[in-house]
Amino acid sequence: MLNWDDYRVFLDVARSGSLSAASSTLKINPATVGRRITRLEESLGSKLFNKLPRGYQLTQAGSELQEHIEHIERTEKKARGALQKASATISGSFRIGAPDGLSNYVLPIVIANIQKQHPNLDIQILSLPRVFNLSRREADLAIMVTPPKTGRFLIKKIVNYHLHLAAHSDYLKKSAPILSKADLKNHTIIGYIPDLIFDPTLDYMSEVTPDRIPDLSSNSVAVQMQILNLGAGIGFAHDFALAHFSGITPVLKTIIHQERAFYMVRDRDDRASEQSNLIASLLYQGIKKEVKRLETLAYQI
Repeated sequence: MLNWDDYRVFLDVARSGSLSAASSTLKINPATVGRRITRLEESLGSKLFNKLPRGYQLTQAGSELQEHIEHIERTEKKARGALQKASATISGSFRIGAPDGLSNYVLPIVIANIQKQHPNLDIQILSLPRVFNLSRREADLAIMVTPPKTGRFLIKKIVNYHLHLAAHSDYLKKSAPILSKADLKNHTIIGYIPDLIFDPTLDYMSEVTPDRIPDLSSNSVAVQMQILNLGAGIGFAHDFALAHFSGITPVLKTIIHQERAFYMVRDRDDRASEQSNLIASLLYQGIKKEVKRLETLAYQI
């Protein structure tokens, strides 16, 4: 008799590509995960994974099984959603994929407030510099700057956000004056690593200095903000991040500014779940409110 838990383990390994990552999610040790996979393969009489140096890769049989199991998973979610009643109490685990700027400067207070209202809910923030694959269940919900144009998704715009060139006051005191865009050629530029920009809309600096590679760069907004805070140069900063750094101030504020938007992206099948709908609603309201609050503080700088 097959154990459904083995299929759950199989899905986690298929989605993460490693025993250790799956074991962290499932909260069981990697050796147990490996034994579950072996047991499932023996039960089915088919090899599901190839073991490669970089992790576990699905075989053709494994890919076909994943498709069938994910269909069952979606069906189960719909059935569970149909039985659920809207409730003020939600529980379980919920993973949010988001850009690291939002993850560092907005989401912590949003999810802390949600968890206070719903202490039985475990919320995880997956902050990675790339687009999240909801179809493979890397996250239950994703916040994106550029939503997908194809696929079975529910997409909802949350809020516009704004960016300005900024530098630490210590840097501005010791450096040449910045009165126009042309003056930037005399300054150290901080920005993204060009070949690691996963979304073209995040290439803020190229619109201002198109022929120049940043002098100091990182694929992380949080790292860029720390470099700015050290007084090492000038770079674009999210207004909602500026509110967290008293020493960093906007530069050429009325001349150079940019606007982007955050979108909430969910698997279309999730609308059958009252719990998922409630969590999504709480996140939508919380993110929108917090971005506006932080930007209001930044405008007072």
